Order: sequence, then structure tokens, then C-alpha cells
Amino acid sequence: MKIFYLSLLAIFGFIGCSSEESGPSATPAETMYFPPIGSSAWETKSIADLQWNQNAVQPLKDYLNLKHSKSFMILINGRIVMEEYFNGHTASTTWYWASAGKTLTSTLSGIAQQQGIININNKVSTYLGTGWTSAPLAKENLITCQHLLSMSSGLDDSLGDDVSASNLQYEADAGTRWAYHNVYVKMQDVIASASGKTWNTYFNTKLRDKIGMDGNWFTVGNNSVYSSTTRAMARFGLFALNKGKWNSQQILNQAYCQEATTTSQNINLSYGYLWWLNGKSNFHLPQSQLQFNGSLIPDGPTDMYMALGKNDQKIYVIPSKKMVVIRMGEVSDPDNPTFALSGFDNELWQKINALYQ
Repeated sequence: MKIFYLSLLAIFGFIGCSSEESGPSATPAETMYFPPIGSSAWETKSIADLQWNQNAVQPLKDYLNLKHSKSFMILINGRIVMEEYFNGHTASTTWYWASAGKTLTSTLSGIAQQQGIININNKVSTYLGTGWTSAPLAKENLITCQHLLSMSSGLDDSLGDDVSASNLQYEADAGTRWAYHNVYVKMQDVIASASGKTWNTYFNTKLRDKIGMDGNWFTVGNNSVYSSTTRAMARFGLFALNKGKWNSQQILNQAYCQEATTTSQNINLSYGYLWWLNGKSNFHLPQSQLQFNGSLIPDGPTDMYMALGKNDQKIYVIPSKKMVVIRMGEVSDPDNPTFALSGFDNELWQKINALYQ
């Protein structure tokens, strides 16, 4: 009987060890790596070490070059597996994030809430005062910070990116309509007002400097746009992969990180708090009220959440694979410029999948 129980323990012990394997890494149990702050040092992991398909590397690089990319990175467990630059771009060259930077605003909203200076369930006028829109006061008072983060403010998105009060007009009650709208940028004003600091100062001290990012915000028209090196973008992706943690410091609580990367409303299932979500049953696209069935990126991992920006600026975060993927560059298809998602995403993931499938 004793031998029988020992045999069962051995079997279940083997099963338990096997179940830990996740993602494409050949060493799934290795520790998560965080590159040091203030240093260019960054550990690497080779294609050979991961037992990936070396023959798939060059087709991927050729595709990226063909599609007007400037840079591309893959991290596994925080270590660089691929880091490529194209068309004169270098590791020290900065490039704009476009709407991929919306996720920075989402993150700082969580940090501000964690500090107790805002509550995303409060109405926006709590922080900005009434009259920040031209909607009737009763309708304006329906709009919470959460509605800005989930793109469900109900304000008219057809009037362009101008976020002055006169251009923010009522279209529907908050929470009843999803529309990709530049009004989200008002969250930066909310945080600045609540913290008593400028948006740039709050961002730099609460996030950028804590994870060793470079880069700065600049204004284009009514848009607040972030620009940085590719490695800075990768640092943020690594921070997102680790649910708000950098090394041993939990900068943003995991509960908010989980909330931000989960469906935020019941209209566009593929949208969290300024993060796009893969693997859902339907999605909406910018400048459209149509619902499309299926996953945003059919060939991408189903648990992937994404920062997607104009002209194909991309941060892909894949928890099951301990993976972060970065792409910066010009628009992949000049004849079909896009605001966020494009056909490039799925084609790119077909090439990435070939590395390890």
C-alpha cells in the first residue's frame, strides 16, 4: 500500500511540474528580468536557447522592413530575444507612440486613484468643474472618469479632436454608446487638477522615472502625444506584463491593472481602459458604430492586450507567453492609414507565430 501511495505522489508531482510550462520559452520557470534604471544593460535570450525556429527570423525581418517599420523588439521574461532597427532608425532614436500612448494615461489614472486623489467612478466635473462640455448639465454630470477611460462618454465623436468645451457635444447618455474619442485626454487634466502638479511632472515622477523610461510628451493640435526610444516602450510593456510591478516595487496595484485590461463596458467587448483586448467575441473599430464578430487579431494570442496607435505603433502584451512585442514605424500600408488596428497586426502575428510553432 505504501508503494502505491508513493507511486501516486510521483505521478501527481510530475503532472504538477509539467503544468507550469507556459509560453514559448524553453525555460518557463526562469525569473522575470527587469533592466536596470539608468543603464543601457539589458539581458538577452537567444533564439537557440529558446529552441525557436531560426529559419523564421529572416522572413519576419524582411516583412517588417517591407512594411516600413523603424524598430521591433521581442521580450521573453523581460529578456531581449529580438531587437531590430530599420531605415536609419537606431536604439537612441525617438519616435511617437500615437494612440498607443493612451495606455500611459490609463496607467496614471490608476496611480492617481491608488493615491486617493481621484476616484474613476466620480463624475469628471468633480475635478474640472461644470461646463467642461457643451452638453446639458444633467447629461454632463452623467460622465464619469471611467467613461473617459472606456470611451463611453456619449459625446459626439464626429466633431474631430478638439476637446474645447464648445466642441464636446452631447450625442447619447454616458455608458450607452462606445466611440473612439479624443476626449479621453481630459483625464490628464483631471489628474493635473487633483494632484496640483502638471501632467508632465506627475507622469515623470510617478511612472517614467520609476521604470527607467526615456521620452517626453508633446502637443500636436489637441493631442497629447508621447515620444521615446523603442526600449522605453519595451520597459512600459514589461511593466504592464507584470501587472504594475517593477522589480520588487508594486507601482500600481494589480487589481486596477486587471480591471484596465478587462472588458470595460458591454458594447465593445474588446476594449478595457484605453487598452485593446484580443480574444473576445466581438469588437468595434474607431470611427464606426458597427459591431464585428470575432477576435481583433485572429492569429494573435487570445489573452493578449494591446496598446495600438496610428500608423501601426504597437505594444503587444501576452501573459501566457511571458512576452512583450514592440513595433514602431511608419504606416504599414500607406494606401490605408489607420487609427489603431490594421491588417498588419494579423499578418505580423502569423510571422511571429512561425518563430515558435
